[in-house]
Amino acid sequence: MTSALPYRPNVGIALFSAPGLVFAGRSHSAGPEIVPPGFDWQMPQGGIDLDEDIIAAARRELAEETGVTSADLLAVTEEWWSYDFPPYDGPPHKLTAFRGQRQRWVAFRFMGDEREIDIGKPNGDEPPEFSEWRWRPLAEMPMLVVPFKRPVYEKVVQAFADFATP
Repeated sequence: MTSALPYRPNVGIALFSAPGLVFAGRSHSAGPEIVPPGFDWQMPQGGIDLDEDIIAAARRELAEETGVTSADLLAVTEEWWSYDFPPYDGPPHKLTAFRGQRQRWVAFRFMGDEREIDIGKPNGDEPPEFSEWRWRPLAEMPMLVVPFKRPVYEKVVQAFADFATP
């Protein structure tokens, strides 16, 4: 039964440009995180290693998924926000051992040159997380992400609104 499974500890990253837009990547389905057409944009996120600090995990995931290392810390959420995966009956995947993910979010300001952003960078043994990227208004993100993540993204918008372009 899915509800008996644990949540996977995860960190989400809101990377803001100097003008206050947020990095959004076009993602693809991976295991139980089924991405229907039209809801394939999201912000970087990834698992937190055992005993890993939230900020260190966010910096690691940001570098793995985007190539970005030039980022100044803006804020970290104190609360964990969870989402459940939709029903899934596909092949085994590293996420199928979990009910969903519980996340803390970290906001960074991008301080580098856009040439630093490289979404095709190898992520260990994993394929690239994103097929394309762009800067988007933070307030748009809840409507662009898969519906099962939308309540968390709405909280992210509230938490980090001060860093965003109106």
